[in-house]
Amino acid sequence: MNRKTLVLPAVAGLLTPVLAACGGADSGSKSGDAIVVGTTDQFTATKEAPAPLDPAYAYDVGTWNILRQTVQTLMAQPKGEGEPVPDAAESCSFTDSGSERYACKLREGLKFASGDPVTAADVKYSIERVLRINAEGGPSALLNTIDTIETQGDREVVFHLKTADATFPYKLSTPVAGIVNPKDYEKDKLRDGFEVDGSGPYTFQADVKNDAIASATFARNASYQGAVKVNNDKVELRAFADADAMGDAINKGDIDVMTRTMSPAQIQKLDAGGDGKVDLVDMPGLEIRYLAFNTDAATVKSKAVRQAMAQLINRGELVSKVYGTQAEPLYSLVPATVTGHSNSFFNKYGNPSVDKAKSLLTKAGITTPVKLTLHYTTDHYGSATKQEFEVLQKQLNDSGLFDASIQGHTWETFRPAERKGEYDVYGMGWFPDFPDADNFLAPFLDKDNFLGSPYANSAIQRSLIPQSRREADRLGASKSLTEIQDTVAEDVPILPLWQGKQYVAARDDITGVAYALNSSSTLQLWELSRGVSG
Repeated sequence: MNRKTLVLPAVAGLLTPVLAACGGADSGSKSGDAIVVGTTDQFTATKEAPAPLDPAYAYDVGTWNILRQTVQTLMAQPKGEGEPVPDAAESCSFTDSGSERYACKLREGLKFASGDPVTAADVKYSIERVLRINAEGGPSALLNTIDTIETQGDREVVFHLKTADATFPYKLSTPVAGIVNPKDYEKDKLRDGFEVDGSGPYTFQADVKNDAIASATFARNASYQGAVKVNNDKVELRAFADADAMGDAINKGDIDVMTRTMSPAQIQKLDAGGDGKVDLVDMPGLEIRYLAFNTDAATVKSKAVRQAMAQLINRGELVSKVYGTQAEPLYSLVPATVTGHSNSFFNKYGNPSVDKAKSLLTKAGITTPVKLTLHYTTDHYGSATKQEFEVLQKQLNDSGLFDASIQGHTWETFRPAERKGEYDVYGMGWFPDFPDADNFLAPFLDKDNFLGSPYANSAIQRSLIPQSRREADRLGASKSLTEIQDTVAEDVPILPLWQGKQYVAARDDITGVAYALNSSSTLQLWELSRGVSG
């Protein structure tokens, strides 16, 4: 069996990969020295989203994985998981007992790839730029606890926070806090197109066709100073229309590594040892999938309708039919392996029940069957998404309480329409910005949430989220976090479905594969190299 399994400990933050893919050195890409990595992520520039790679706008796993290679941050998530470590910074720490003042000192001699020095003023400029632009659907809300930023000389920067935020070091490790050169990025305007410049491990050059990235080359940045060791000189990221095309490419040796998103069938075949020259590595993952609701829409405005759906959907059957052992049912927005998780939806609704769902609708005076459409994206979360929504549709309709239809859309159409509130019910996935329960709750429930959801709960926003962030010991935040999750189960603005593992497949001469993704699905291209290991 060509499979390497990485075990997930009980608490996120303690994840440690234990084995890399290994084998002979007689197979691999035909593209020279570059390690070629395949993905089904699509990177497009459209009228609605002309600046997909600007740190002030980008906010999905694919674009962030480009930025993480190229645009450096003060802090970084370490190779073996755990607390973030200094990257562009030499040191960072809270300088008060209330987690409201955070100070960083930059590494000496830090430079952008262009050769320009990186200064504290550039850090201040970059983060204030994100907040100033405040792009719709963008990541700026991650930085909403910042009050002011001051600099002390060229190497010291101090963040004064509005409220205590023990998760702030994690936020400084994400691309929203990427340090950019004011020469390349205007202070109040997004940078259109596919150019990216920074001080990260790699420089970036995109091959663009029809306003989309066909492939991109990451070349080692000789000026990089930071926390990671770069184990290769060049990586090519190649975009494929679907998982089948990507699978054909790795079988032929046209690519060396296959990342997200492989189909369940491909994973099963590789798990069974279907190709002696390709190894499958499964590793801890914190990806979740969920249904989101436009709670102002007539069809789902009544809480009873959303609760009835929560009462009917059979997560176990959904996972079994579509994903098998590659996923497991999820009964909260917070994955089961993250500190602060509570099975709030199971505690409230128990096992699926048509009778209980019918009672909820009857008490609310809702006429059945409730007619609605479930929307999903056809090309962003993998080829199994359509089958997943067919199962959901059947579960709802078989109850006799719903008349549900399903409709698929490409991501470039889906995401703008969702942001505009055009869908009453729609399916989304979440890859965490950092492995903390706060990041599975605040982005959906806080003010300026990334879904643009009209749902707002004052207790969550004004009391419970701030309370949870005061706790440097995240176990101490469990009470507030549980109350948030219980409120979500009661109001159902979002309906969690499942959490999944993550997989990488690689030709057998590629090493470092076990570290190619961390638990937050961060692509760490610098870990890959070519040769014999094990």
